[in-house]
Amino acid sequence: MDRVLYYTAFAVIRLLQMLPLRWVARIGRLGGGIAYWIDSRHRKVALTNLTLCFQKERSASELREIARENFRRIGENYACAAKTAILELPQLLSCFQIVGHEKLALSTTENHHSSHIVALGHFGNFELYARCAQFADGTQPATTYRSLRQPLVNELMQSLRIRSGCLFFDRRSGAKALCEALNTRKLLLGLLADQHGGDRGLWIPFLGQECSTNIAPAVLALRYKCPLFIAICFRVGLGHWRVEVGDEIPTRVNGRSRTVEAISRDINTALEIAIRRDPANWFWVHKRWKPRRANSRGSAKTGYQAEIAEPAE
Repeated sequence: MDRVLYYTAFAVIRLLQMLPLRWVARIGRLGGGIAYWIDSRHRKVALTNLTLCFQKERSASELREIARENFRRIGENYACAAKTAILELPQLLSCFQIVGHEKLALSTTENHHSSHIVALGHFGNFELYARCAQFADGTQPATTYRSLRQPLVNELMQSLRIRSGCLFFDRRSGAKALCEALNTRKLLLGLLADQHGGDRGLWIPFLGQECSTNIAPAVLALRYKCPLFIAICFRVGLGHWRVEVGDEIPTRVNGRSRTVEAISRDINTALEIAIRRDPANWFWVHKRWKPRRANSRGSAKTGYQAEIAEPAE
C-alpha cells in the first residue's frame, strides 16, 4: 500500500509540476470544491469550528460560504505547493513576496548573535514558509515537521521541502538535535503554533474559546534568549501569496522575562487578527478546540521539560 500511495502521489505531483501555476491553482480549487461535498467529516469539523467562533457575528449561510471557500483554498494551496517547491527564485518572485523581513535584522535582543524564532500558522500556502530561506540574511532557516506514517510518501514530501535550503527537524525524534542547533548555530526557526497543543499545551483563549495552545515558540524564545516574531501567509490572488512578518513580540519587560502564558497570549492575538482579516485563509478543518483532559496544564510552569511542545495531531 505504501508503494501504491507513493507512485500515485509521485505521478500527481509530477503532473502538477508540468503545468502553469495558474492552471494548477484552478485545478486545486476545483478539487477542493469537490472535497467540500464528499468529505463530510472535515466539512463538519470546519463548520463546527466556524460556528463556535463566529456564530454571533455571521449568519449560517455566511459561515457555509466561508467553509466552501476554505476547502477551495486548501485545494489550491496543496496543489500549488507541489509547483512552487520547484520554482527558481525569479519565477517564485512572480507569485510570492515577503514583507517585513527587515524587522528580523533590526530586532533587539541581549545576544545579537542569537537565533530568531518565528511563530507560524496554517495560513495560505504554508509550505512557502520554507522558501523564505532564500530571503534570510546570515541565518540558517529551520523548522519542525511531523513525518508521515508512509515512509516512501514521507520521503517524497521531504525531497520537495529540502530544495528550499531549510533545515527540517522531526517533531517526534528531532528535539535534541534542534536544541543542539539552537546552542551552536544562528537559526531562523519557524514553528507552527496554531494547532491543538495536546496535554503539554497551555489552556488559554483562542478566538474567544479556551483551548490547548502550543507553547514551544514562547518556551524556546525564553530559554535561548531569541527575538520572537509572527509571520502569516496571505493569499492575495489566484496562485499568489504574500508572507507578512509582524512586529517583534517582547519576551522581556524592564529587564525581566515575561511568562510563557503572557507571550503565548500575544501569539494567539496576532493569529486571531490574521484569521479575522481573511477567515477562509486559515486551516479550519483541524480540530483546534478539543475537550480538556484531567491532566492538562492550566498555566505555564517554570522548568518546563526540554522536549519541544509541538501540536498533537
